[in-house]
Amino acid sequence: MALEIVGGAAVGAVFEKLLEAVVDARNKATQFDSSLEKLENRLTFIKSCILQVEKVNDQLDRPKEEMEKLVRILKDGEKLIRKCSNVSCCNNLMKKWRYESKIDALDDSLLKLFQVDLLSQMEILAIFKSDRFSLISNRGVSHKYENLGSCEASDPPALLVGLDVPLIELKRRLLKDDHHESRIVVSAPGGCGKTTLAKRFCQDKQVKEYFEHIWYVTVSKAFDLIGIINKLYWHNEEQVPVFQNEEDAVNQLELMLKKKLQNGGRILLVLDDVWWGAESVLVKFKFQMQGYKVLVTSRNEFPGFGSTYNLKLLNEEDARNLFCHSAIPQGRTGSSMPTEDLLNKIVRQCKGFPVALEVVGRSLHGQPVEIWKSTLMKLCEGQSIVNYEDEVRNCLQSSLDALCNHKDIILKECFMDLGSFPEDQKIPVTALIEIWADLHKLDEDGVHAISNLHKLHSRNLLNLALTTNGANENDGWYNDAFVTQHDLLRDLAIYQSNQEPINKRKRLILDLTGNRLPHWWSNEKQLEFSARLVSISTDEMFSSSWPNMQIPEAKVLILNFNHTQKKYELPEFMKRMDKLKVLIVTNYGFCASELTNFSPLGSLCNLKRMRLEKVSIPTLCNTITELKNLEKLSLVMCHKIGQAFANSTTQIPEMLPNLREINIDYCNDLVELPDGFCDLVRLDKLSISNCHKLSALPEEIGKLQNLEVLRIHACTMVSKLPDSIGSLQKLSVLDITRCLRIRNLPKRIGELQSLRKFQMRKCRGLRELPSSVTDLVELERVICDEETAQLWDCFMHLLPNLTLSVPEEVINLNWL
Repeated sequence: MALEIVGGAAVGAVFEKLLEAVVDARNKATQFDSSLEKLENRLTFIKSCILQVEKVNDQLDRPKEEMEKLVRILKDGEKLIRKCSNVSCCNNLMKKWRYESKIDALDDSLLKLFQVDLLSQMEILAIFKSDRFSLISNRGVSHKYENLGSCEASDPPALLVGLDVPLIELKRRLLKDDHHESRIVVSAPGGCGKTTLAKRFCQDKQVKEYFEHIWYVTVSKAFDLIGIINKLYWHNEEQVPVFQNEEDAVNQLELMLKKKLQNGGRILLVLDDVWWGAESVLVKFKFQMQGYKVLVTSRNEFPGFGSTYNLKLLNEEDARNLFCHSAIPQGRTGSSMPTEDLLNKIVRQCKGFPVALEVVGRSLHGQPVEIWKSTLMKLCEGQSIVNYEDEVRNCLQSSLDALCNHKDIILKECFMDLGSFPEDQKIPVTALIEIWADLHKLDEDGVHAISNLHKLHSRNLLNLALTTNGANENDGWYNDAFVTQHDLLRDLAIYQSNQEPINKRKRLILDLTGNRLPHWWSNEKQLEFSARLVSISTDEMFSSSWPNMQIPEAKVLILNFNHTQKKYELPEFMKRMDKLKVLIVTNYGFCASELTNFSPLGSLCNLKRMRLEKVSIPTLCNTITELKNLEKLSLVMCHKIGQAFANSTTQIPEMLPNLREINIDYCNDLVELPDGFCDLVRLDKLSISNCHKLSALPEEIGKLQNLEVLRIHACTMVSKLPDSIGSLQKLSVLDITRCLRIRNLPKRIGELQSLRKFQMRKCRGLRELPSSVTDLVELERVICDEETAQLWDCFMHLLPNLTLSVPEEVINLNWL
């Protein structure tokens, strides 16, 4: 090619034509504005390099082929953009996607050329022009650190989706001159785009204008504090000191930062991919300096270091764009293209997880439609992406491996147990407390369980919704708390549980669809399993008989089903579960389903905890003569409780001789407590919440001499407490929150000599307190609202140990 064609002037002219075409297209083809804007920014950024590159080639006597390649890209790009300018408003999503893909490919080509060829030539010229060689040679120990690499953020991927809102939020929080928020941790599970967001933030024009110095360091698992500080010194062309220890290194870094700030400009330090256990090292970068900000990306949260920004998963539109970028070759058309419906269904199966969208998309890139259909069938049949895509599994597995390295090995076990609950369902925290109390020997009040849930939440392995309102602290009541988990994390837990032979697994998790059963299900021979936790989930179409199973080591049985009209029969194989301690039965259907065949319960001599949810139980006590070791009974959204115990042929105290706790929640047809409940002399906790037809407590409740906690929470029809409540000499916690109709407290309430905590928020009908409240000498805390607090004012001087708490109201809509 002739020299005049590739000379600087010719390149500049071709470049200007492309830039002009892009500006013109943005005014005409607004449907491509996002891609065109990114291309225009790219061209503007490399313009100065383009104009000087011929000079570099001449000085270094470089071959002209690189310039020829550039001219071809620029000319082809101009043709493409001119073509886009003539496209009318594009309603065909696939057609729009093809044009956008071509524009993004052009941008990607320019980026690669700039990074590999043009930028390297400009750097060589800059080195020749500067005194860098003399600087390097004068840095004392410099050659020792030449392989440390740069502290500049590389460009993010060509296609960025779902990051506009997070980018705006980070700029809003970090581009401020105050100290209010100088450290932010971007937190999300692996493969969600944290690093991409951090790189995009560093390359943003506003960020670059705000910060004079932007330093980007990838940390990963091994947090080498001195190594990072060495790298920062080297990057800033400073002589690298020989540090005596970590403390000396931190002190020297602080001096360098102050020097940089005094010379003008602000500093942004980005620490990318910080792992759990690094917080003690992370805080070393916690300097209180005006103009110094730190951005951290991690799979974990570090509340002791900085505020958290939780990066969300992709919405459907963004997920589709990312998937198409990986899955559909540029320019592909015709019958080999998947249909919109097929494409959208596969995208939905990826659940908005960026790494899953990219990996599955790449696996389908250029493949026939039949392979697309086969992939969808696998996903719909329950074969998770985690099972057959190693890259996705390894990305998620690394977070789980970090738990293995943690000294608290129970944490991983708790994570694995979450796979026992159905996909896309909320997991009640109270159910987890009951499971872990026996399975992992955690405390029955849930202190350790809640602690573990917080730890897993901070590692982005689950989401914990914990509503307090100041009411449920320290007394083990978490009825409004629940856990959710992303489907791929649940799949990872199940995948890990299934690595052993089925008869040797610690957890036997069966997720059945219709009557598609495991091959061993119909085997007449008795099958023996060694699992300690068994979970069986069935749907509306399940109609098979239960198998002949023997699970002698099982301590926990979880039965999940989705029925609305059919009856659900408890399995006969339960009779042989001699070591079973926890039974949880949950109906996830729209309406309550009748639970039948309670006879196996009579064989469970070690059963300690039973939780039934959204079931009708009219025949519960028909065939049960005794559950002698049952300590806790939880009935949630259950129907016909009164009928169940009224039909019992055995007196309740004889049937439940060791029952210590009853929890009844959202049982809307409960009008009164069943006869015999007040004869359960060992009962120490009675919690009735959200039972809106319950009108009163029985006068006999005073017989519960061992009762320590009485909770009548949000029972809106209850109008008074019985006088016999004064006989509850061990009662330490009383909760009448949201009992709107209670107008007066019983006069004998002053006899509650052990009462320490009284929760009475939103008791709007309460008009006065009896004078006997002055006898509550052990009362330490009353949790109320402002109106109720006024009723206590005249008694406060007589109750010196009493504190009134008026917590801010938190509206909990999580269960709607």
